[in-house]
Amino acid sequence: MNFSYYKLVMFMLSFIRDQIDTIKKNDPAMKSYLEVFLYPSFRAQVYYKISSFFYNYKMYFVARLISEFAKRRTGIEIHPGAKIGKGLFIDHGTGVVIGETAVIGNNVTMFHGVTLGGTGKEKNKKRHPTIGNNVFIGSGAKVLGNVIIGDNVKIGSNAVVIKNVENGKTVVGIPGHVVKKDVKKDK
Repeated sequence: MNFSYYKLVMFMLSFIRDQIDTIKKNDPAMKSYLEVFLYPSFRAQVYYKISSFFYNYKMYFVARLISEFAKRRTGIEIHPGAKIGKGLFIDHGTGVVIGETAVIGNNVTMFHGVTLGGTGKEKNKKRHPTIGNNVFIGSGAKVLGNVIIGDNVKIGSNAVVIKNVENGKTVVGIPGHVVKKDVKKDK
C-alpha cells in the first residue's frame, strides 16, 4: 500500500481552492472567502474527500467512521465509495444522501433533501445513479437506482426519477417525466 499523507494534504488544498471558487460562483450570499468554511456542503465534502481517501486504500472502517461523523456534523450523508467530480455545490444541504455507487459529474448543483439512492431491488454492484455534468437537482428530489442522468439536465423539486434521462431534458413529477417546452409559444 503506497499511503501518503503528503498526497492527501496536497489533494485537500487543491479541493479547498476549487470549492471556494464553486461556492463563490453559485451563491451570491457569500460575502467573503472565509465564509466557505461555514458551509455544511464544504465541510461535508472535506470529510468525504478524506473518507474516500481511506476507502480507496481499503481502510473501510476508518472511512465509514469519518463519513458517519460528517453526517452527524453536517446533516449531509456522502458514502466514501461515491465518485464525485469537480464543482459539486450542495446548497442548504440538510438531508442530502449520496449512495455508495453513485457517480456525480462536474459542476452539479443540488439542494437540501436530495437523495441519490438505491431502490433496494438491485442485485448488481452498481445500485445508485450516475449524474452527468452541469446537472441541477432541486430540493427534495429523489434519483433512485442504477439510472443515468445526462449532461445539462434539470430535475425539479420533489421529483422521483427512476428512469434514465437524456441530455438537456427537464424532469418533474412523481414519477419523474420529461417536460417539453415549446420556446416559440413563449415569444
